[in-house]
This record gives sequence, C-alpha cells and structure tokens, in this order.
Amino acid sequence: MRIARPIPTILLALLAGMAWLACCAAMPGGALAADTGTTGGASASTSTSTTSSSQPATTKIHPTGIATWFGPGLYGHMTACGQTLTPAVVGVANRTLPCGTLVQVSYRGQTLTVPVLDRGPYSNHADWDLTAGAAQALGINETVRVATRVVGSAPNTPTLGSPALTPTELATGGAQAGS
Repeated sequence: MRIARPIPTILLALLAGMAWLACCAAMPGGALAADTGTTGGASASTSTSTTSSSQPATTKIHPTGIATWFGPGLYGHMTACGQTLTPAVVGVANRTLPCGTLVQVSYRGQTLTVPVLDRGPYSNHADWDLTAGAAQALGINETVRVATRVVGSAPNTPTLGSPALTPTELATGGAQAGS
C-alpha cells in the first residue's frame, strides 16, 4: 500500500533537514570557550578533549532552558556518571547528553563551563539540574531560566567536576590541615 504525501510536506521536511545540517556545520568545531565572570567553584574547561565532528548529533539542545539545582540529601551518593556528589562538585544533570559533555551555562552575567555528571532533572519541567557547587558559582538559589551551549566534551572520570587539589592537598593525598 502506498501512502500519498503532498509534495509541499516533503519539500518542507527536506528544507528543515538541510537547515539543520547547515546549522550544525556552522557550529565551532569543539573549540572550548573560556569562562568569564566565574566566581568560585571548579570549571571543567581545563580538559582539552573536544567533540569530534564525526559524532552524530543525537540531542537537540535549546539555547535557553529552565534550570533547578540539587545536592543536599544526595551528598555522598554516586551520580549516574560515576562521581561522588559533594558540595564542591561542579556539574550539571541532563536527561539525554552523554556523561562528560561540557556545557556553558550563563545566568545574569555569570558564565560557567560544567560537565554533564548525572541524569535528570525529573521534576518542575526543568531542562537542567545544576549541582549545588555550580548553582552557587552562578548565584542561583531557585528555579531559573539559563542560557546554555554545548562546547565540547571531557573524559568521564570519577573526579570530573571536582575542584582541583592545591599543591598541599596533592602532597598530603587530599588531606587538609586540621582534619
């Protein structure tokens, strides 16, 4: 059985596909943008791995979205990507982006590049769920609209999103004085 489709519908579908391909081709080839205006917290922009153009785009990310934040009550638990959640971990949860995807999040003049560390959010019709460390760095304490942009990827490791250790902490295996 053959289904007849109107020619204009097929043409619109083809044009939409071509526009999508042109948009993807015009995106920077994974060049990692520098953070500006970041106050506190760790930034995943120290990783130099970027996405390759050979990876197919599997998710459409809108330039703005609703963001919530999470953390208290979940500290000490593992994220879906294998990190142990602490107040200092800086990252974001997203339902579809792969672990390690670097996302530039902007809110009220503050910009922070964070890795995807977890799955979610699953409530409040939100698109993003920031860790408490990322929310604090951006000055977010409630559900807000943020600007987002995928800027690359980093290897997914158990320490992804954790703050960098100081030379003293490196020398003592992460122990701090007075602990």
